[in-house]
Amino acid sequence: MTDNQETSDAENTTPSGGATLPLRPPCERLSCHKSSVCSRSYFVVVMVFFHVYIINVIALLFYVHYSSGQEDATRSRDAPSSNHQRPESRRPPSKPEFPRDVSLPRIEGIRVGHVQRVSLVPGKLHEMRTLSLKPLLFEIPGFLSEDECRVVMQLAQLKGLMESQLMVQDGQEELAKELNLSPEEIFNLLDINQDGQLQLHEILTHSRVRDGIWLTPENLREIYAGLQVDKDANGLLSLEEFRLLSNDAFQRFLLQQGVKRSQLVRNSRHTWLYQGKGSHQVLQDIKTRVTRLTRLPPILVDLSEPLQVVRYDMGGHYHAHHDSGPVYPETACTHTRLAANTSTPFETSCRYITVLFYLNSVDGGGETAFPVADNRTYDEVVRNCYCVHTSNLRVKPTKGAAVFWYNYLSDGRGWVGEQDEYALHGGCMVTHGTKWVANKWINIDPDYQRQTRYQQLVSQQPEDEDDGLTMNPDIQSTNIHQDL
Repeated sequence: MTDNQETSDAENTTPSGGATLPLRPPCERLSCHKSSVCSRSYFVVVMVFFHVYIINVIALLFYVHYSSGQEDATRSRDAPSSNHQRPESRRPPSKPEFPRDVSLPRIEGIRVGHVQRVSLVPGKLHEMRTLSLKPLLFEIPGFLSEDECRVVMQLAQLKGLMESQLMVQDGQEELAKELNLSPEEIFNLLDINQDGQLQLHEILTHSRVRDGIWLTPENLREIYAGLQVDKDANGLLSLEEFRLLSNDAFQRFLLQQGVKRSQLVRNSRHTWLYQGKGSHQVLQDIKTRVTRLTRLPPILVDLSEPLQVVRYDMGGHYHAHHDSGPVYPETACTHTRLAANTSTPFETSCRYITVLFYLNSVDGGGETAFPVADNRTYDEVVRNCYCVHTSNLRVKPTKGAAVFWYNYLSDGRGWVGEQDEYALHGGCMVTHGTKWVANKWINIDPDYQRQTRYQQLVSQQPEDEDDGLTMNPDIQSTNIHQDL
């Protein structure tokens, strides 16, 4: 053994004499450390890209699923009905559901006294002034020319005017006999709150609607005393006390007492003038002007009531009233009753807008009064007031001027909402001369589906560029209006 071998062996042995593994050179250890660091960095980068890839795949799957669901829903709406369609999704062809694609424009009042210019006829601007915000009420001077006022009055006289309301309406006795109502049924009909007693206001409401007579509570107490029906003198009628009255007891008693014409709810004469194709050009021009003023679709104006012309002579008046009544689920609009497809015991004239024209200037009285205009609250008691000096707002009749107001509020979605109680109004008594007015009512059903079905029912063609829908004379009823 040489000296070099001994030295090597000595280095590879421990002091205890045990053998050990040979030590790696420093360069090899450094090289291995660098390799592990690079591996961990590569692993981190790969994992980041892998997670991003997975997230993208999940997002893509959600997008594809959502898009395919939307396309299926669209195809199911557009595709014709199949044999596998669920029964509840089928609708009768007579009652299609129409999308709310029509919004009713509503003119802003801004503030009382605000004046805005409106274009109603080519080459001329009219000034429209806000008279009140509750109800939304406007006045337009010079809406009609003097010649137009004269033509409308002459056409009304040519057609002939009839009594607007009689003290005892014709045909009432025959109707009562036909219905053959028992005293109990009549009592329950009048007992609005169903408390088993008839209050004064319940009888007063009945007497105005049925007899056209404007009575006060004092008048009614006198009638009770004259007929000797209120035995306990408490101002209430029980069913037993009501049995003592015959159906025409009120009418007969009032006739015997000599009721004055001033006690009638309405004292005037009126007629209706058709404004469609073939009518006098002045009447068609007025309809076109109303369409421009209200900014409503022409079809709604075309399918509304004819023009009503009214003459009030000395003493003529119209007590405070609403042109339209509230619409409840059990109430149908008079003009759309053909499309209601349901039987209902109650009907009302759904007059969304009233446009009132003054055909002459009145020498004395005859103002249009709004008793609760711009009041903070609506007080039902004003119904019992004769609307002259106590009204908040009175519009003096001036030849050619027009006033118009909304009888309903907006529903907030561009259609007809609830009745505006502040639209209460009346015609004050004419003290000197004669008063001529004309009314144009725009009829719109608060039920959008009913209004749309009605328009389809009475139309012959979808649309006409100039005049809107053409009415079918065989279907159109001449009785679509009623006096309130």
